[in-house]
Amino acid sequence: MKTRSKLEARSVTRRSRDVGFSLIEVLVVIAIILIIAAIAIPRLLQSRMAANEAGAVAALRTIATVQVTYSFTYQQGFAPSLAALGPPPPGNQANANQAGLVDEVLASSIRNGYTFVYVPIDTSGLGAPDRYTVNANPVAVGQTGQRYFYVDQTNVIRYAVGGAAGPNSTPIPQ
Repeated sequence: MKTRSKLEARSVTRRSRDVGFSLIEVLVVIAIILIIAAIAIPRLLQSRMAANEAGAVAALRTIATVQVTYSFTYQQGFAPSLAALGPPPPGNQANANQAGLVDEVLASSIRNGYTFVYVPIDTSGLGAPDRYTVNANPVAVGQTGQRYFYVDQTNVIRYAVGGAAGPNSTPIPQ
């Protein structure tokens, strides 16, 4: 009997030591996780910036397109502001001050990590903008985007790296 109880005691002791992971096993798993994170996180940020940049270009295309619609619909030149392209309050009809041509997010001048700076230009002196410029600038360079974008009434979207884009910047490929 005593022999059997000694064997049981050894078995219980051995089982209690076999449960769990050794410190080395845990450290190896943590090292592997850190290596994977070091590879994955920068690529995730790059893909996020690329998506933000694509969203900014799409928003500039939208603005350029709806400017033509605004000009023909209201016969007052281009919109006086981005907010004028935005939706009217619920229950109200679209008008020259709230045309309902873009959503409220874009009309607020911020979308997808970019701020949009709209400048109406009245070169004729008739009180209605006959030209405009829109700059899309990253909110945090290197985090929300790398490139700056620009469009005007010519509908050619241009970009620059390291500073605001303008009419002489490189056109994006169509």
